[in-house]
Amino acid sequence: MKLLIIEDDQIIADFITKGMKEAGFSIEHAIDGETGLALAVSGNFDLAIVDIMLPRLDGLSVISKVRESKIDIPIIILSAKRSVDERVSGLRSGSDDYITKPFSPREMVSRVKAVIRRTEGAGGSMHEIIEVDERLKIDFDRREVWLEGKLVKLRPTEYRLLHFFMTHVDRVYSRSRLLDEIWGANAYIEERTVDVHIRRLRQALETHDLEGLIQTVRGAGYRFSDLPANE
Repeated sequence: MKLLIIEDDQIIADFITKGMKEAGFSIEHAIDGETGLALAVSGNFDLAIVDIMLPRLDGLSVISKVRESKIDIPIIILSAKRSVDERVSGLRSGSDDYITKPFSPREMVSRVKAVIRRTEGAGGSMHEIIEVDERLKIDFDRREVWLEGKLVKLRPTEYRLLHFFMTHVDRVYSRSRLLDEIWGANAYIEERTVDVHIRRLRQALETHDLEGLIQTVRGAGYRFSDLPANE
């Protein structure tokens, strides 16, 4: 599949390119909004990753003009802005996802695949299974979780939590952020509720010694990773 990266920071563009090429994608890079827009509306790409702060034409304007052109291309916003208002504004502009800097290559690959699955897989053309640690697999289309080849039944909340973690690997999320992502921003739930469901999810994974994938980051929240906790 072919991806378009519209990013004026060459270091970040190279970082994304390396990770996506290793995942089997081909890449084309534009360093400004006008060039990126011309490429995006060509219809030659499966997905575009668009930085917000771009020379010549900002990212939100690029997205708006792509949507006006009726070209059906999934778009992921890339931004250093982390506030809820900024994310909502970005998604309302017509993007399909919003990734904040910094990010890991694995998160980028997972998010790109998830967006493509949502936008193109509805008709059954894609059937995505994400695997972590070779023993844990999640089948998004069937909403199934497999541990060492055995189907495991999770409660709906634990499934949503695992789904979020497996598409956002190697990043630390606070309890309040997890509440927003899993229960919704308008849910009036105490933050310690997150700890309860984290504990249940760990219990489901511990029979296969995988509970360590969900790491507690003191004073910050939780991280899902197969890297050692001190990395």
